[in-house]
Amino acid sequence: MQPEVGNIYEGKVTGITKFGAFVELEPGVSGMVHISEIANSYVSEIRDHVTEGDTVKVKVIGINDGKISLSIKKALPVQPSSRQGGGRPFSGKPRNDRPFESRRTQGAEMPTGPQSFEDMLNKFKASSDERMGDIKRNMDSKRRGSRRK
Repeated sequence: MQPEVGNIYEGKVTGITKFGAFVELEPGVSGMVHISEIANSYVSEIRDHVTEGDTVKVKVIGINDGKISLSIKKALPVQPSSRQGGGRPFSGKPRNDRPFESRRTQGAEMPTGPQSFEDMLNKFKASSDERMGDIKRNMDSKRRGSRRK
């Protein structure tokens, strides 16, 4: 059997390392579940979630050079939010209700409408060039000042 990306299989955990768990899908066919794909919560110790010999459901998330990447958390059924109302809807405001400008742009001009990626990139490049010019002028003036002493 050749596993296919996106399919869910049942396999047996055959080994555990600091960075993941190896799962045998069938004799001669195994893959690895990276530590980040073990559970939906933070995993500091893999053995807290799986042990050798466990049978687990895994989803094939990639195949590269014959190496099979697996995910346990993506094979889990989708859980509804535990918060009432399905969570807080995005309002466009930061959670601490500080103005967006003060947190992200530090006084830079805010876009007034939809912009293309190229427009945003050009504005970023212009701003970056301006800042680099300021830094270079500042460094040059410091060098000149230290030579005079």
